[in-house]
Amino acid sequence: MTEDPGVTFSRMVALTARLPRRGRGFWYSVAIDLLWPLVVLFVRMSMAGRSNVPRRGGVLLASNHLSNADPVTLTAFALAAGRVPRYLAKASLWKAPVIGWVMSSGRHIPVDRGTARAGLALDGARVALEAGECVIVYPEGGFTDDPDGWPMRGKNGVARLALATRTPVLPVAQWGVRELLPPGAFVPRPWRRVTVAAGAEVDLSDLYGLEPTKAVLDEATARIMGAITTLLVGIRELPQPGRG
Repeated sequence: MTEDPGVTFSRMVALTARLPRRGRGFWYSVAIDLLWPLVVLFVRMSMAGRSNVPRRGGVLLASNHLSNADPVTLTAFALAAGRVPRYLAKASLWKAPVIGWVMSSGRHIPVDRGTARAGLALDGARVALEAGECVIVYPEGGFTDDPDGWPMRGKNGVARLALATRTPVLPVAQWGVRELLPPGAFVPRPWRRVTVAAGAEVDLSDLYGLEPTKAVLDEATARIMGAITTLLVGIRELPQPGRG
């Protein structure tokens, strides 16, 4: 995969003044303004496929999930593509000090995992998409448990949402975030290389209008996860830290 040419330190600095600000909310904006310079200074950020992300209108960015650093690097990517992302995230984050302010301010969408209320998150996401928002989702529902970092089988919630709203789904793959913030670590390791790539829209058009049976949802989910995995194959072939 060809890297986006706009990933050098100087170009990341130049992007700072052009990041979208409308709709960020006060505390979400504060978090972005604090974290963006740290990403520019301490992460060797590479991006590909920013032009695949539409500048307006509802869109789902479906990403693999590797580390607690994922939301930071994915937010940086979405902002660099001209979008303010909203997340489907576990509801407990809204109860955490400071983080809860950021989640509420940013109009993110809580998911009550493992409860009867979990399905309500899809209603919140549908409202956001109909309002033209960019929503980031992790189809796996959590960190991959594959020791080599390959995606697990996806859950069908994202497919259900995509088919119900006919919203474009863009696959997103990232690599290097485990080295940036390993599992169980609380302090990131500086100057690690992180690559984020977005692919072309996943074609689900032949599934629109069909009854959302398990077979239909499984097929849509398989296409989304297949596109993410294909992207991941490409970016894992890029030189990693210490290898060139």
